[in-house]
Amino acid sequence: MNILGIETSCDETSAAVVVDGRAILSHVISSSIQDQAAFGGVVPEIAARRQLECIVPVIRQSLNEADLAWEKIDAIAVTRGPGLLTSLLVGTTASRILASVFQKPLIGVHHTLGHLSSPWLECSDAIRFPLLTLSVSGGHTDLWLRESHTRNTLLGRTLDDAAGEAFDKGATLFHLPYPGGPALSKMAAGGNPSCISFTQPLQGVKTCDFSFSGLKTALKYALRDRGGVQVLSSAERCDIAASFEDAICKHLLSRLKCALENQRDIHEVHVVGGVSANSRLRTMLESTMRSQEITLRLPKEMSYCTDNAAMIAAAGYFLHLERGPDAAHPFETRASISLEG
Repeated sequence: MNILGIETSCDETSAAVVVDGRAILSHVISSSIQDQAAFGGVVPEIAARRQLECIVPVIRQSLNEADLAWEKIDAIAVTRGPGLLTSLLVGTTASRILASVFQKPLIGVHHTLGHLSSPWLECSDAIRFPLLTLSVSGGHTDLWLRESHTRNTLLGRTLDDAAGEAFDKGATLFHLPYPGGPALSKMAAGGNPSCISFTQPLQGVKTCDFSFSGLKTALKYALRDRGGVQVLSSAERCDIAASFEDAICKHLLSRLKCALENQRDIHEVHVVGGVSANSRLRTMLESTMRSQEITLRLPKEMSYCTDNAAMIAAAGYFLHLERGPDAAHPFETRASISLEG
């Protein structure tokens, strides 16, 4: 089944053609990140304006690279939310028009369900349920128990900021350029993670929820108490950044361990979202899962970690596979998906 996926939830304009939720025939992403850099973050109006310019060329390029005519497209899957309203409108409006003109089923996909489906992209293995998925990005940090592609139970989520947001705001304290998360991780790569022992959030609390606001505050005070980032040497900045990154990764891992203790017969652990690209987090996860003899899966490519249309197409296929015609609605909200907007 050939699914055309469309993703415009934030500053990317993406289209992809995916076969049976796994094989990628085309994958096109146009980002307005350079336009946003001058403002230190995403400006919704700029993002939407750029998406209006890019949506048609991106979809056309995706179909050309897949070497498919519209007659060979079986359905269209589009991100229905959450995200920036004006950006979402670009994708959903384009999808509605195309579905109407070419008489194709239209499948609305929750953005998080798209991320949860990303480990299947270019994966030929038989993935076993039930499994746990840690979905962690700049907009959300969630822990899910997955019994099938569409039966998902939320075990925990952040009580304040998302992990990716903590990375970005930490980078701002270091006066690093946008996007801050990757810049901070790059600086941390040369530092000593044992330089500062940041207190772990929710320590001693038996929960699968997360909290990152305290770590951001602790970083702010750590820099202040040392006279400010401007007086620190390059080595000192690297050490503090490495300690901050280490604290975030340990907190993510601690909640994942808590979930594993409370859930039986978990065959696999998946980690998805933009922060899943973090090299330190990957190293810590690989070591922990290896010791517990649990299969760890991450998106095959770094481009599948961040927002992309291939994961939306994959999720659309699995919705169609497990739910049939009921999935072909642009704003599906049934409780069986267990993903609120």
